[in-house]
Amino acid sequence: MTVGTDQTEDLLLEHQLCFALSVASRSVVAAYKPVLEKLGITHPQYLVMLALWEKSPRTVKELAAALTQEPATLSPMLKRLEAAGLVTRERVPGNERALAVGLTEAGADLRSQALSVPGTMLDRLELDRETLRELNASMRRLIDAAQRADQPSTSG
Repeated sequence: MTVGTDQTEDLLLEHQLCFALSVASRSVVAAYKPVLEKLGITHPQYLVMLALWEKSPRTVKELAAALTQEPATLSPMLKRLEAAGLVTRERVPGNERALAVGLTEAGADLRSQALSVPGTMLDRLELDRETLRELNASMRRLIDAAQRADQPSTSG
C-alpha cells in the first residue's frame, strides 16, 4: 500500500498551520517591539493597556477574561505596570478577594501616544486596513473553532 502524496505532504513542516501561526505570532510581536519601546511598554503590557483604555477600572478576573489569560499570569505584569506608574491595583470595596485595576493619569495619557501604533504597524507589516480586517476575522474564526474543538464532547 502506498501513501498518497497529499497525506505525505500533510506532514511537511511548511504545511503545518500550527507552525505558521507560531512563526507569525513571534514575528508580529517582534515587529511591535521597537514601536512599543518608545512608549516604555512591552507587547503583553500593551495588550493590558488596550483593555484598560476600553474600560477602566476592571477586576483582574475581567482583564484575564478579556485577554484570555490566567489571572496568575497577569499579576506580575500588573505589578510592573503599577511600578511604572501606569495603573493602580486596589481591593474592590465589599469584596476583599477581588482586585480592581485602573488607569493612573499617566496610564490614561499614554493612550494618546499609542494612537500612532496601529498605523505604524500597518506600515511595518505592509498591510492595509481591509487586509487587516480580513486577517482579524479569519483569526477569530480559527480561535473560535479551536476553542470549540478543545471543549469536551457532550454528545453520546
